[in-house]
Order: sequence, then structure tokens, then C-alpha cells
Amino acid sequence: MSLNQILSSAMSGLSASQAGMQTVSNNIANVNTPGYARQKVSLATSVSGGQVSGVVVGEPSRVADKFLENAVYQRAGAAGRSDAANSYLDRLQSLLGATDSTSSLTAQLSSISSAVSQISGLQGTSQSIALFTSNISNTLDTLNGLTKDVSSLQSDVESEVSDTVARSNVLLQKINDLNDQVARLQGLGQSTSGPADERMSALQELSGLMSVNVREQSDGRVFIDTASGQTLLDTRLRQLSYNSGAGAAQATYPSIDIRFAADDGTMGAATGEKIDSTSVGGKLGGLLDMRDRVLPQFNEQLGQLFSGLSQQLNKVSNEGTTLPPPNTMTGQANGLVGSDRLGFTGKATFAVVGKDGTLINKTTIDFDALGAGATVDDAVAAINAGLSPDATASIDAKGVLSISAASSSNGIAIAQDPDTPSDRAGVGFSQFFGLNNIIRSDSSALAPSGFTSSDPTGFTAGQTSQIVLRDSNGKVLSQYTLTSAAGDTWGDTINNLNASPLAKYGSFALDDSGRVAFTPNASSAGSSISIPSDSTNRNGTGLSFSALSGLTGNASGLANAEVDPAMLADTSKVPLAQLQLTAAVGEKAVGAGDFRNSTAFIDALSSNADFGKNGSKTIDNFANALVGGIGSMASQASDTNDDASARLNDAVSRRDSYAGVNIDEELAQMVVLQNSYSAAARVMTTASDMYDALLGMIR
Repeated sequence: MSLNQILSSAMSGLSASQAGMQTVSNNIANVNTPGYARQKVSLATSVSGGQVSGVVVGEPSRVADKFLENAVYQRAGAAGRSDAANSYLDRLQSLLGATDSTSSLTAQLSSISSAVSQISGLQGTSQSIALFTSNISNTLDTLNGLTKDVSSLQSDVESEVSDTVARSNVLLQKINDLNDQVARLQGLGQSTSGPADERMSALQELSGLMSVNVREQSDGRVFIDTASGQTLLDTRLRQLSYNSGAGAAQATYPSIDIRFAADDGTMGAATGEKIDSTSVGGKLGGLLDMRDRVLPQFNEQLGQLFSGLSQQLNKVSNEGTTLPPPNTMTGQANGLVGSDRLGFTGKATFAVVGKDGTLINKTTIDFDALGAGATVDDAVAAINAGLSPDATASIDAKGVLSISAASSSNGIAIAQDPDTPSDRAGVGFSQFFGLNNIIRSDSSALAPSGFTSSDPTGFTAGQTSQIVLRDSNGKVLSQYTLTSAAGDTWGDTINNLNASPLAKYGSFALDDSGRVAFTPNASSAGSSISIPSDSTNRNGTGLSFSALSGLTGNASGLANAEVDPAMLADTSKVPLAQLQLTAAVGEKAVGAGDFRNSTAFIDALSSNADFGKNGSKTIDNFANALVGGIGSMASQASDTNDDASARLNDAVSRRDSYAGVNIDEELAQMVVLQNSYSAAARVMTTASDMYDALLGMIR
């Protein structure tokens, strides 16, 4: 080897050592920089003319393992979803209050039973009765407040969905820009470490917002797909288009469209793909699950709880009376008008009673005797015939029934027959028409409709109900707009529903109470119905398809519910007595100090209530299952979040332990490089001395 070759080799060694020390210095300087992957210098043997001529120094390259990085991306998606679920379920649970709190939902329900139990023990004092009605009112306020709080929570989720979509778009645009930089630098043979590190950090954040699959390309780019296979980035940028509706709580929400976009993020044509389910994963998937499934289902169950509570209390209230009885009993709309089929069986007694409880007149209506074709008007006529001239019954155009005593000194009392009580859809005549309801609502009949297939719907032609079917994850499976036609019966409505796109996922039928029941197919188990918009109005009664069908608990009437204002203001108007059916005219039919109906209230609250599609159970059991279910979900979400966070931290730790900077290793490498530099310098010094010796010989 010539001296020139020796000098050349030594020079390349010096250059290699300098490049190595520069890289080590850069690594040490970025020891605490998040997402930084350590670099190493690429060295290769230089061969010239078949002989080794030193070292070729290449560009620094990232020390990274793509499999470890992909593991971080996968686990970030699970952690993002669990964190969103944990956060909002914790907030939802806090709305229900602590189990030992007197203001919690279960405590409010228990207070009703406790208060009514005190009425008999305290001989019906006005204070004990007032406590009973105020506790009912407070419970209704609690239920109504919870629905509003949950709707507010749903609005917060929706706002965060919008923010998450916006942040995802920023990250996709950033990754697209970094892709271009990496591809350009790689094509020029230069180091891609800087933009590649920055891209990795952006990918990790994006994967926390939605679960993604990252595919590396030969030119250094990465392509990104959603967990469900929708392309977000390849050689063209995509952006997510979402019209959030200003964060308001809604029954349905628009889907998130995927659109082609220019490099600056300007959106163009739609790709035809959408994100409309929780399968997108990540934080976005968790938010969609809360918005579309968890919170709406909870609100619906609150509505069903209210329906069961109101039916149980109203049943007893309508079977009782007061002393003195009310001069006029006015019901509320239940969807029926005078010309509708009556549909009652059994018997009910209607009485006119004096202020002192003396029976003035009474009549027992045998609804079976009126015939199968009897109408509501026929029942009104029978009441008038039996009570004339002491009382008059009438029904107005909206289907509101009222019965008034002719004399201001008398009042009206109604009682069920003890052997064959009046019945339509499981409720008595007085309760069905809401004549003596303790809980009232303008937007619901507070009782099942009792319609049969042959009954007309009573909706005006062209009126519509939008019906949405979601799967167990909240994804919209199908939608259908039910449009009324002249002369439609409830049977026609069921046939229309079963011929609609909704029938692909289950079947519709009228149950024994006149409710429209949906039974999902095995493949659609857990799916649910919602009715976001409804313009129907049955025969001018103000009650719509959603209010009468019972398809969803959200139409329970809770929003307008209240304790009857007269009963709340005057404890003497709370029906705690019972009509003596054996009393003859001129005898006492209602006695002073009669509080037998308070015991009936206790029995009703402890007996099974009808919760429609959720079956039959006690009020307390349903409420405990509702509250306990949320508590269980919150606890499970917390555990899942802890586990997902630990798994993510483990993946990040493994990635960083491989690609991160270790000060000790870098300092050791620095010593090696310094020694290498010294060795190369010594070779140059020796070669220089040899040159000097040769020159000296010539001289």
C-alpha cells in the first residue's frame, strides 16, 4: 500500500469518527425529546482497484423497529377509546349521585314509599300527605333533571366528536406533507430521520384518535387505513367532512364523510366512504358509542322508569277518592275520541257523593254488556243515563273526558268492580282516561293505548314518522319514513313497517296492550328503535305515533310530567279513601278518616309494573338495575382504561428502549469514536513522518 493510500484511509477514518461523534452528540442532545429515534452513521468499506481504500460515510439513519411502532399505533387506538368511555361514564355515574345520598335517584324513589307509609301511621295528617306528594314531585324533577343532564352530556360528546374530526384532519395533512419530505430525502440519498420522527409522533396521536393500519411503502411513504378498511391516506390526501350541528344533542347525527383533498387540506369530491359506527375505534369510536348508544339508551330507560312509576301511582289514585270528592273530574287526552271503539271489558261504578260522604246516586257500567262494537260515546251515554240528573259526562274533540256533579255540594267518585274490574290494555276506565291521575302529562296518555289491528290510526294522510334502527353499537342500520294514508288501520301500519327496509333486521307486531313491538333478528340482537321526528296527530288529540306506539321510552311524557297541581296545593284532594260499593243511596259511601288507599299505594309501589319491552318488575328493581348497570359499566370502563393505558405504556416503553437514546451507551460509543479518531490521527502522523524521512533521504 502506498503512502497516499495510507493517508487516504486515515482521512476517511477521521471523517467516519467525526460523523459518528456528530451523530452521538445529536442523540445526546435529544435524549428527552418525545418521539426521537436515535441515529447511527452508515459506514461501508471503500474498495478501489481491488484494494481496501478506507471507509465510505453514509447519511445517518433512524434506529427504529416498524413492528414495535405498529404495536404502539394499535394499542393507542384501544387506549383512546377506553379513555373516552371512562371519562363520560364517570360523569354519567356522578349525575346519579352517591348510593348513600338523599338526592340520588334511588333515594328519591324510596322516599315516596317511606312517605306514603307515614300517612296511615300519622292518621293522614296534612304534613304526611304533603310529604308524599312533594316526594313524588321531587322524583319527577330528578328524573327530568337527569334527562336534561344526559342530553347536555350528549352535547358535550358531540362537540368533542367535532373537535376530534378536526384534529384528525390536521394530522392527516401533516403526515401527508411529511410523506413528501421523507420520499424526497430518501430519493436524494439524504437522511430522513427528522421528518420520519415527526411523522411517527403524528401517527401515534392519530392512532389514539381513531384506530388505523399503517403500511410502509418502498419510497419511504406510509399509507393509512381505518380499522374497518377505509383509506385515509395513500398517494392522495383524504379529509373527514362532518357537519356537527353545533354540538347540540340530537336524535340522529350525520355520518362522517371521507373526501379527497388537496395538499393544503381543501376538500374535494367524496370518496363514497363514510365513518358512521364505533368500529372506527380510538377516541372517536368511544365518543360515537357514548353519543349514539349509551346515553340515548339511558335516557330511554329513564322514560320507561317514569312510565312504570306513573302507571302504578295513577292506578291507585284512580281507584280512590277524597272527602269531599271533587265536583268535577277532568281527564287527559289518551288518543281516543268519541267515535272510537271503546274496547273495555268488566265493570266500573260511577257515583255522586255529597260533601259529607253520603251517596246521592250511583251506576255500575257493565262494559261487556255494551257490546263489542260500543264506542266511547256509548260509554259516555251510559254514564249519563245512570247518573242523571245528578251528574253529566262529556268528551271533547281532543278526547278529554270529564264528569261533573250537577250540584256544587256534590262530587264524583269512581271505583273498580272488585270481581270483574274494567279493563283496556291492563288499566281501568278512570285511569285510562286520566280522570283522577296524581301524575299528569300533556304529551303522553300515561297508559297503553289498547289499539288492535282493526282500529284506525286516526292520522291525517301525509303525516309522517321517521323511524331509525341502530345496532347494538349505535350504528344506523336502516331508516324509514312511515307516511300515513287515509283510512289506515294499525294493522296497515304494522304491514307497512314489515314491508319497509327495517324488516330486514326484525319484525313488527301489536302486543296485547296495543304497543308496537319490534323483535330484532338473531343477527341484529341488541338493536334499538328511535323516532327523531314525528308530525302525526291522532284525530286532533295532540298524541302522535311515537306517543301512542310505545316503540321508544323517549316519548313517555316525562318532559311535561307533574303532580296534579290541585293535589300538590291541597292535601285533601289526594285520593286516600275508597268508595264503599255496598252503600245504598242515602248511606255513607265515603267515611272520614278513611286512608285505605294509602295501603294500596304501598302495595302498588312494591308490586310489578309494566315496563314494556323491558318486562315486568318492581319500580325499585328497575331503578336499581338501571343505576347498577351504569355503575357496572363505569367500573368496567375504568378497569379497561387502566389496562389499555398500561398496554400502551408498555408498547411505548419497548419501542423507546429499542429506538430511544441511552446516555450510557452513547457515552461509551463516544469513547470508541474518540479512540478511533486518535488511531486514524496516529496513522496520519506516522505516514507524515514516513514522507519526511523519504524527503530527507532525497536531500
